[in-house]
Amino acid sequence: MTDSIVRKDILNLVTQAHIDGAPMYKIAPIIGCSTRTLKRWQASEQDKRTQRTDFAPANKLSQKEREYLISVANNEEYKNLSSHQIVPKLADKGIYIASESTFYRVLKEHNQLTHRHKQKVATKSKPTPLVAAKPNQIISFYTTKT
Repeated sequence: MTDSIVRKDILNLVTQAHIDGAPMYKIAPIIGCSTRTLKRWQASEQDKRTQRTDFAPANKLSQKEREYLISVANNEEYKNLSSHQIVPKLADKGIYIASESTFYRVLKEHNQLTHRHKQKVATKSKPTPLVAAKPNQIISFYTTKT
């Protein structure tokens, strides 16, 4: 993001170079930006990217709604289910608390995504290696299709 004062200086230099006969497509790479950026800067004196950075979405969950979401997710009926399973089950009952992604995000914020299933966490183990102590102790048949 370029400071507005620096941008004005750049635009003055670009305008002067363009008046002197330099094409925009050759000026832009020297500056380190695209011709589209230069045109946008010329069309607008005000940088619109710095406006409204402190707004919150209208449908943002309140703290009370987040606590209710967590209590539902930790309920005996749903404690072993993922957010992708909880939301459809609630929808079957006619209840809507939040979307799947919101469930996922809130559960992640509360460190409850570790393992929510009844089964043990899958463990990966390497197969035991076959070691031959003398010749012809291990025989492996490998065929290729030709």
